[in-house]
Amino acid sequence: MTFQRTCFYCGDVFRVIEHPVIASWTDRLRSTGTSTEEFRRLVRQIGQLLVPSATEHLLTTEITVHTPLADTTGRQLDGNTPVVVSVLRAGNGLLDGVLQVLSDADVGFIGLARDHESLEAVEYLVNLPRLANRHVIVVDPMLATGHSAVAALDRVAEEDPASVTLMCVVAAPEGVQHLASHHPEVRVVAAALDEKLNDSGYILPGLGDAGDRLYGT
Repeated sequence: MTFQRTCFYCGDVFRVIEHPVIASWTDRLRSTGTSTEEFRRLVRQIGQLLVPSATEHLLTTEITVHTPLADTTGRQLDGNTPVVVSVLRAGNGLLDGVLQVLSDADVGFIGLARDHESLEAVEYLVNLPRLANRHVIVVDPMLATGHSAVAALDRVAEEDPASVTLMCVVAAPEGVQHLASHHPEVRVVAAALDEKLNDSGYILPGLGDAGDRLYGT
């Protein structure tokens, strides 16, 4: 079941994908008893399950399909497969799962590091394919303060994409509000909306630092 939450802090519809499997996997991610290997696998699998919701707005074209027994009418995506942009480094955990579904997608990378004093995002790498008039899915497991998401989306918006969707595992209300105030045109698809941020800008209850837990650092 898909739950659409139109929030007082959202410029558009913020979507939490409520599904028992996604909820179970997300709560296993939260546990301190989850190993690096299992954490990595769960993030990848959640990414796979979020793809249908992240792409349901895409248009299709009617085509004729020749089966072994008869011709039939089918559908194919109208235009190119969406581009997937990973916000390094934690975004690569979701990227692996998304590419299991959208295996022919072009991939881009935006490297951002958090300044732990200002909580602002510091850019250190941008490597993007052509984005103009293409549908883009930006992947980052955590939407905390929203500064990294906004910095990444600023870069993507410069390339004039047809649409942009942000996929995350866990979001905080403060991050959703910050994102909506800067990019109200961006769809957000998440596995969970948590309570709040702590004084250090981490999501509560959250799941810790996704990058550290993905890569054992």
